[in-house]
Amino acid sequence: MKKRKTAAMMNLNLKLIMKLGLTSIVILIITGTRHPAFAATPSDSAKVEQEVDSLLSRMTLAEKIGQMTQIDRKYLKSDSDIAKYYLGSLLSGGGSSPEMNTPSSWAEMCDGYQSYALSTRLKIPLLYGIDAVHGNNNVKGAVIFPHNIGLGCTRDSALVEKAERVTAEEVAGTGINWAFAPCIAVARDIRWGRTYESFGETPELQVEMAGAAVRGFQGDSLSGHSLVLACAKHFVGDGGTTGGKDQGNTVCDEATLRKIHLPGYVEAVRDGVGSIMVSYSSWNGLKMSANKYLLTDVLKGELGFKGFLVSDYAAVDQLQGDYSEEVKTAINAGLDMIMVPEHYRRFISTLTGLVNDGKVPMSRIDDAVRRILRVKFAMGIFEHPYPDSSWTATVGSPAHREVARACVRESLVLLKNKGRVLPLKKNLRRIVVAGKNADDLGNQCGGWTISWQGSSGDITTGTTILQGIKDAVSKETDVIYSRDGSGAKGADVGIVVVGETPYAEGAGDRTDLSLSDEDMAAINNLKRAGIPVVVILVSGRPMIITKALKEANAFVAAWLPGSEGEGVADVLFGDYKPSGKLSHSWPKSMSQIPVNYGDTKYHPLFPYGFGLTY
Repeated sequence: MKKRKTAAMMNLNLKLIMKLGLTSIVILIITGTRHPAFAATPSDSAKVEQEVDSLLSRMTLAEKIGQMTQIDRKYLKSDSDIAKYYLGSLLSGGGSSPEMNTPSSWAEMCDGYQSYALSTRLKIPLLYGIDAVHGNNNVKGAVIFPHNIGLGCTRDSALVEKAERVTAEEVAGTGINWAFAPCIAVARDIRWGRTYESFGETPELQVEMAGAAVRGFQGDSLSGHSLVLACAKHFVGDGGTTGGKDQGNTVCDEATLRKIHLPGYVEAVRDGVGSIMVSYSSWNGLKMSANKYLLTDVLKGELGFKGFLVSDYAAVDQLQGDYSEEVKTAINAGLDMIMVPEHYRRFISTLTGLVNDGKVPMSRIDDAVRRILRVKFAMGIFEHPYPDSSWTATVGSPAHREVARACVRESLVLLKNKGRVLPLKKNLRRIVVAGKNADDLGNQCGGWTISWQGSSGDITTGTTILQGIKDAVSKETDVIYSRDGSGAKGADVGIVVVGETPYAEGAGDRTDLSLSDEDMAAINNLKRAGIPVVVILVSGRPMIITKALKEANAFVAAWLPGSEGEGVADVLFGDYKPSGKLSHSWPKSMSQIPVNYGDTKYHPLFPYGFGLTY
């Protein structure tokens, strides 16, 4: 698969954006926009618009507001409410799964929901959304890819496109037609608990990866050949909040917002993303869900975005005023679909009253519904409301796992290799593997895996790093696991896998990123055994590693590699050379955070783009 743009072109574009003034940036955005988004040809586009016009003209207010309503399936009072309220969309929040969490159970559930939508007068099919942020990560047995922070280190947009195509196939295989991905936040403060969902700290990486990810989900254009609708998120500035606080406030002028946080969305729109999720966060004190200027004037106006905007989970509830005021503000600002996700009857009643009272104009309702219908018609789900069942058999397939394994090995960043300890020989006599993350699939997958926050343990199908090491060595090599690193004397080498345990947004915000006492004890136990020590860090962001780095002969940042631990072993034992380059500047201490490439005083432990090889 060929890259659409070379890295050199991306760097040139970024430098141009960084140098241009605000007015020039706007001109660059407008003149550079292309729209393959909603049809492969102009005639297809015209046909979609005709179909939208025809259907919209026949819709009642109740049917229109139903299309603007998205609820979490676990809050459905009755499945028949899908038809009763003409619901346009359902979702599964993290952990909102059928009783039997298998691909076929998901497909059966989604098909059942779709049948209710198709029983209505106008037979408008549902969009069903899910947070497939590193594979179809809510489904047991699906392939779990490295989180975006690792994919950013690959600098390989073609591989990212391939990974998202695999994810799209596995999403479609569970009966779902909408993925809340890619996340193209520019994470500027690693204390933020969502840092791992971002490709990295620079707009350059978002520009390089955003379009590739969108194409992976949707193809070259949003059409009947698109397996899954993509959703770029979270518009805009969510990675720039003060102190890295989740759902916090990004404080900067407009030129800075456009220079750092907007370019990824420009690229996503250019490559036809059909939906964009609006951030919980604020810009200079104003919640993004209330920011008409950015949502309507900039995104829909200047950038020419033709798809629809969806709120984040219950985000409207965070706006000012009573519930009626919150809904009025969000809809008038430009939100087209509201992720309610629970009290849908109240939302429908409230928005109906606002329209009848003239507080939300019918033109705004028609614009929102037009955008939603445009996407549905362009995707071809009126003709094919049920995904092809043949995709179900591909979920977790060996071919898909091989793609994830390639992502793992390309994402690894070698930070230290004193004495050329790596690569290791496969015929060593005795290897001691230590650390809490060596034999824990849940820990190496991280948050947003099976459940919202993720969890430790054997939570899905995959291969741990320990098992990958065992599979890589010769039959004569003795691989021993000692969680605390004890009993390592006499071994040829010690490999210790340390770092973070799973978390997601909110709960992942940190004021201390030091390694735990348990991690340092395991490292020190191996060191005291008098053997070479290889440290593998499993984490969703750079951590404070100065002490560990001093004790290690070799140090590898493995990020959150997902379900295919063999990819780590591929590099440790030299089947592949390490090629990853840091997508974040690595701080020396907590006091140095935030530290980002381009800072006036820039002296990190390891700079952005650093990475050794053999």
